[in-house]
Amino acid sequence: MQGSTSYNLAFAAAICVVCAIVVSSSAVSLKDRQGTNAALDMHRNVLVAAGLAAEDEELGAEETEERFARIRRVVINLETGGEAPDIDPGTFDYRRAAADPATSRRAPENPSLVQRLANHAVVYRVENEAGALETLVLPVEGYGLWGTLHGFLALDADLTTIKGLTFYEHKETPGLGGEVDNPRWKALWKGRRAFDDQLNPEITVIKGSAGPPSQDPYRVDGLSGATMTSRGVTNLLHFWLGENGFGPYLERLRQKGDIT
Repeated sequence: MQGSTSYNLAFAAAICVVCAIVVSSSAVSLKDRQGTNAALDMHRNVLVAAGLAAEDEELGAEETEERFARIRRVVINLETGGEAPDIDPGTFDYRRAAADPATSRRAPENPSLVQRLANHAVVYRVENEAGALETLVLPVEGYGLWGTLHGFLALDADLTTIKGLTFYEHKETPGLGGEVDNPRWKALWKGRRAFDDQLNPEITVIKGSAGPPSQDPYRVDGLSGATMTSRGVTNLLHFWLGENGFGPYLERLRQKGDIT
């Protein structure tokens, strides 16, 4: 009996070790592929926000990267709005930078619950052949109901008219706050106005229905049954369009006339 018990324990331990090795090896081997897929998904969301891909369009990896090559990524200093040409936008990781006290700062108190701000961020510029700005895509994030929403806001060349809004990561409830992924809701953003005449962030997700962009340019339909998520979207857009987000960069673009 004693020998049998020892054998069973040894056998069970061996199985556990083998399984652990298999799981660890799989995780390591899949890590690069997962990273590649995540990057492709982000690139696709940038394309959709900028109007360079349709919401329901099936894009393979090659087509996604071919279209994304039209976009120029630029690293900027969030405090000054100036460009940071010494930082490679292809390898810069905003989340990692925001988590490191050496490359970030504490965010001022804000309703979007952004805790830390990286010193730098990547913006995405769609330019014509002459290098003039056609579309500017800004990464945005902020707290919804259950967690942080991560997405992209695209502005037209006038830096006020919205071309699109997408979210590539969130924890909102399917069928409620998760409707931020609904193509019909995202289609409501095109043609709205991000700023009022004094260039203050004005776009707001309201409770109920808004009118068409031509008549109701600063408001977007609320998400039915998802008041907190709707409020969260408003808060995060106001934060990132304001002085603590991309406000200094947008002001620099306006001053140098990089708008049409």
